[in-house]
Amino acid sequence: MSSHSSPPPETALPTDRELVLKVIPMPADCNANGDIFGGWVMAQVDLAGAVLPARYVRGRMATVAVNQFIFKQPVRVGDILSFFAHITRVGRTSVTVQVEVFAERFSAQGQYVKVTEASLTYVAIDLEGRPRPIPRDGLVLPEHLA
Repeated sequence: MSSHSSPPPETALPTDRELVLKVIPMPADCNANGDIFGGWVMAQVDLAGAVLPARYVRGRMATVAVNQFIFKQPVRVGDILSFFAHITRVGRTSVTVQVEVFAERFSAQGQYVKVTEASLTYVAIDLEGRPRPIPRDGLVLPEHLA
């Protein structure tokens, strides 16, 4: 991808989202083109996406859906990836979360560009793997959902 087709780097990280993960991809995570495997990024998003729902589910949960996944820019070796998340829905047995991934490029420290965004749904499960209700005692929803 040429620098002429890339959007200008974003310089501010979101302030209305929670930082849930930071990671640096390594050479072993590269595809044949020298970029980071999309599957590796997806796995990291799944890990990051589970952080906030765990506060509501309070027990076992599983990823039940990847509602949307958009790769906006390539991820490169040495990028510092910051994963920001916020809850978009809390249902009877499931929680949906939006994850945004920003790269601080190795060669441009202090500048950030959004590389990925995704929406995932996690379901609370019992010991047999069946959906179970999310406990409502002490449940405090984010302001935008209350």
